Amino acid sequence: MGGFLVRYLLMFICLLMILLSSFLESSFPPSSCKLQNKFNLNGIHRPGDVILGGLFEVHYSSVFPERTFTSEPDQPNCRGFDTPGFRHAMTMAFAIDEINKNSKILPNVTLGYSLYDNCATLEIGFSAALSLASGQEEQFWLLENCSGTPSVVGIVGDPFSTFSIAASSVLGLFKLPIVSYFATCSCLSDRQRFPSFFRTIPSDAFQVRAMIQILKHFGWTWVGLLVSDDDYGLHVSRSFKSDFLQLSGGCLAYSEILPWEDHPNEYKKIVDLMARSTARVVIVFAHQIHLIHLMTEVVKQNVTGLQWIASEAWTVVGGLHTPEFMPFLGGTLGIAIRRGEIPGFRDYLLKINPAEQNSASNMVKQFWEDTFHCRFSADWLEDGGTLCTGEEELRNAETELLDVTELRPEYNIYKAVYALAHALDDMLHCVPGRGPFIGHSCATLQKLEPWQLMYYLEKVNFTTPFGDQVFFDENGDALPIYDIMNWLWLPDGSTKVQNVGEVKMSAFKGEEVTLDENKIFWNFKSKEPTTSVCSNNCPPGTHIARKRGKPVCCYDCIPCSEGKISNNTEDFWSSPQRDHCVLKRTEFLSYHEPLGICLTTTSLLGTFICTVVLGIFTYHRSTPMVRANNSELSFLLLVSLKLCFLCSLLFIGRPRLWTCQLRHAAFGISFVLCVSCILVKTMVVLAVFKASKPGGGTNLKWFGAMQQRGTVLVLTSIQAAICTAWLVSSSPTPHKNTQYYNDKVVYECAVGSTIGFGVLLGYIGVLAFLSFLLAFLARNLPDNFNEAKFITFSMLIFCAVWAAFVPAYVNSPGKYADAVEVFAILASSFGLLVALFGPKCYIILLKPERNTKKAIMGRETTKP
Repeated sequence: MGGFLVRYLLMFICLLMILLSSFLESSFPPSSCKLQNKFNLNGIHRPGDVILGGLFEVHYSSVFPERTFTSEPDQPNCRGFDTPGFRHAMTMAFAIDEINKNSKILPNVTLGYSLYDNCATLEIGFSAALSLASGQEEQFWLLENCSGTPSVVGIVGDPFSTFSIAASSVLGLFKLPIVSYFATCSCLSDRQRFPSFFRTIPSDAFQVRAMIQILKHFGWTWVGLLVSDDDYGLHVSRSFKSDFLQLSGGCLAYSEILPWEDHPNEYKKIVDLMARSTARVVIVFAHQIHLIHLMTEVVKQNVTGLQWIASEAWTVVGGLHTPEFMPFLGGTLGIAIRRGEIPGFRDYLLKINPAEQNSASNMVKQFWEDTFHCRFSADWLEDGGTLCTGEEELRNAETELLDVTELRPEYNIYKAVYALAHALDDMLHCVPGRGPFIGHSCATLQKLEPWQLMYYLEKVNFTTPFGDQVFFDENGDALPIYDIMNWLWLPDGSTKVQNVGEVKMSAFKGEEVTLDENKIFWNFKSKEPTTSVCSNNCPPGTHIARKRGKPVCCYDCIPCSEGKISNNTEDFWSSPQRDHCVLKRTEFLSYHEPLGICLTTTSLLGTFICTVVLGIFTYHRSTPMVRANNSELSFLLLVSLKLCFLCSLLFIGRPRLWTCQLRHAAFGISFVLCVSCILVKTMVVLAVFKASKPGGGTNLKWFGAMQQRGTVLVLTSIQAAICTAWLVSSSPTPHKNTQYYNDKVVYECAVGSTIGFGVLLGYIGVLAFLSFLLAFLARNLPDNFNEAKFITFSMLIFCAVWAAFVPAYVNSPGKYADAVEVFAILASSFGLLVALFGPKCYIILLKPERNTKKAIMGRETTKP
């Protein structure tokens, strides 16, 4: 793994320098571009007005020649022609040909393509991606109609996650759109690292959860995990380990990494471990080459009786359906890319002929030689081989190329090409003066920038002829849906990969699994699903005893003590007749019970009243009643009261981690903001009164609008700091309390740090007491300063409510503790709202004649 990373980093840095130098040279005179290096790549090209690039695995291995310090490095030699990979490349060629013939999309525009073979090798795949971005012409003049292979505006591929990460890390800097049809690593959903990456296949995050749902369906809680030694496998391994226990209560018997190269000793150790393990289910997230090496060793050791679970990377790979492997792999369950249909594709494949392709069609010649076991080179004839004529009949050949019954990666490629085409079409329909770019301009084909196409690609939304909707979410991911496949081993020795269900994402239920168990072929004598658990359920008369140092799925069954039966005191209790165990009732303050409904309604009512008062004050904001004593503080006070009412909703419902963490923080900050506004208003009242006396005008300079805002901000920031320290040091968490009742499990939020909770409440109490004290001192001021009386009354209510809260909260069990806190929040909020804003609304709405400056200042006299 370490050598792989070093080689990857060195290659990455070198090729990045090559690409950047070619980009920089194009920005300076003379008006020509010259590549610093040219890669000898296997590809096929077609000219057009706009060129799309493609990266495919047409060979599944490569051999690098020996390198010396004195010789020029030779290009690697690709080995092992992969016919399905060639069909993938032809799918893109077919889709572009179909688009060119369709007058409804991109009329008067001809699409071309440059398709390269990555040879399942990172160095070659990365080189091909850079070649697509910079072009392959050694030198061409700018603003000329250059011949040859132009650079591309978008790339379909790469199928490998590691290759896509490498290419996207560089090409993403230039916002060149990359739409992969097979790269599933969840890391590629990070828009900060890969801003121009899209895909038409669901990410591994969904695949892992989908596979866990299948394991959960069959009760398999003890499994082995094998992953490939790349980003695809390592990210899956981390996700699976964290989610398996959490989502299904399962455990991993072992987790091993499959090397890319053929290391017999490494594979022997892994298969030895599988044979010794009691886990009967093996999950493999890897590629065909890994499975070939692995199964060769499995056959050698004759390890049978395993239920294989396949990732999407090898579920429908035909290269594993051999008479040697199928006795072991029969009955495999796997996740597969959704199948689609592409009308006319088989007819297009039948027209492939090396004689009709252009001079760059080495890929087509390689397919022809592999299919008909001949060579175009005369040297082959001298060795006794057959010479290819190009007139061989493809229709009669035995080749995987023409099998279009299970188009899965091909369907994703088809959707990726059409996504880029629709983005281009939407771009060309832009109306000048109404465009999305600077100055409402539109993009043009003559001066098209990759980031402009990416803008339209993010907004693509269309439906395929097969009826599937294609669009990308904010992370560039496609709609998550998979087929569940089963390998049926037929009596004649052939293999059929049949669809037995599907798993898809539901907005309300999460991952939904639909399985037709009657269709599933089980490769066991019983013809029934196997059992794979670390420990069986304990029988009556015994109880669970955890094994120290073992996963939670592994335990011993210990006989119960005399006079006792097996039970689970945490979640179960005896029936009324005391003859069997029943599940304990759960208790928490719910939205569905009368108490919860009443408190929720009251909270929403308070929020509504705050909104109405805020509307009244906004409408009458220019009147003296609203403007008196800093109207800005009055508006801020109304907003804080609104937050106080809303934060009470966090105390209702089943406690979750985020609600436990947020409820007290939101409550503490909202109330401090509220009390801070009242404290500042009280201080202003006193300052204004003192300023009215001779020589007291200097006091007001310390209570200007900026000072008032600053005081509120500082006081609130202190509470925010208290909450942050509390959450970081000892955060509140959900807790199942079985101490209150024997027959109930009370769900509650454990405060974590009692000191943190006490400091939060104490700080609110200090501010409230100061506000009450200052308002009480100002209660006997002349009538023209009578707002202090309302503040005194409101703070008296506030302090009384929270003084009564503490003993009531401490002595309330279970959900009633939350109800007491919600009641205290609502009662104090209503007290402040009515006492502070009730008299003002009364004058504004019912006594408008008193809403004058003279009346407020106490100078208006009444007539006898």
